[in-house]
Amino acid sequence: MQGSYDVVIVGGAVIGSAVAYYLTANPDFDGSVLVVERDPSYARASTALSASSIRTQFSNPINVRISQYGSQVIRNFGEMMQVEGDRPDLNFHAGGYLFLASQPHQVRTLRENHQVQRSCDADVVLWTREELADAFPHMRVEDIELASYGRSGEGWFNNTGLMHGFRNKARAQGAVYVTDEVTAIGRTGGRVDRVTLKSGQVIGAGTIVNASGPRAALTARMAGIEIPVEPRKRTVFVFDCAASPQGTARINQGRLPLMIDPSGVYCRPEGKFFLAGCVPLQDPAVDWDDFEPRHDEFDEVIWPALAERSRYFEAIKVVNQWAGHYAFNTLDHNMVVGRHPEVRNLVFANGFSGHGLQQGPATGRGVSELIIYDGFRTLDLSELGFERIIEGRPFLESSVI
Repeated sequence: MQGSYDVVIVGGAVIGSAVAYYLTANPDFDGSVLVVERDPSYARASTALSASSIRTQFSNPINVRISQYGSQVIRNFGEMMQVEGDRPDLNFHAGGYLFLASQPHQVRTLRENHQVQRSCDADVVLWTREELADAFPHMRVEDIELASYGRSGEGWFNNTGLMHGFRNKARAQGAVYVTDEVTAIGRTGGRVDRVTLKSGQVIGAGTIVNASGPRAALTARMAGIEIPVEPRKRTVFVFDCAASPQGTARINQGRLPLMIDPSGVYCRPEGKFFLAGCVPLQDPAVDWDDFEPRHDEFDEVIWPALAERSRYFEAIKVVNQWAGHYAFNTLDHNMVVGRHPEVRNLVFANGFSGHGLQQGPATGRGVSELIIYDGFRTLDLSELGFERIIEGRPFLESSVI
């Protein structure tokens, strides 16, 4: 490892590795890239603990387009990330998302979001109660007033496969990865110029990228900057059914989608099992090392909602559970991507609020464009920049799960 790099990326999970890939893949970039990752096992990375899905059903056009690009990358991932003949397979399941609405405000949100999605050519349809019942006969839909279903471009995939694909290709293209931890960032006036590692090494940096997930605020503070990103715990449960509803759907070859119940509970197939979670009733920031699952959420929130929705979910049994962290942007639940307006060579890629995997490809490409060209060349992500954080000006996303 040399003493200085053109770009130092703090964090080597999916966001940091996507940035490293897009930088080193661009023929207009001839600089050096160092990725500093504190835990190469990624055991507690948000990437590894994610439910790993992608959707176009957002309320902001830019988020729709970000996921449309992500879907394109996932479809072509094997070819893009091929290294010495090895083509990673993300095992993408194009099951779609199914949002259910029972209350007037939920119906209004689905209709407003659908207008945005269709303006971006997203393949999303609205269904009446009768159309929903016809598509998924196993569901109890008496309370449902409207449903929104993504017919294509949505589903779930291999989370660590996405991360390792970016990482392996970035390394093959010249990016250097080091197992260490950034403990300090040196700043001289309006520039950051070095990082100090836990091992004691001091590394010079032309540009520093904050891609440290739920620890984004800790990294930012090393440069004297505050960012409203904090770890929020999400528990994921895998359960088995006494009788499975798989195969009961009349669309998509009988496969079930990722369903978001009006209660906020979500559920999707996971092999022969099902995976489920919910937004906690109490959702405080947690310690960066707190990964204890909230076991009571299943019996108190998730199972009752699912049992009401389908008779197949009346008799179910948890077979696995784990907790991961959202890198939660408390201002507006949207990612922060861009340069700091006063410290121009410090670039942020943080606050994805649970959407980091699906937004990783577009973020990596966008950050690389900022570094290489000092501006976005493909998707214009300027609405998601740091300026709104300083101004306290939310860019709200209503569709956060």
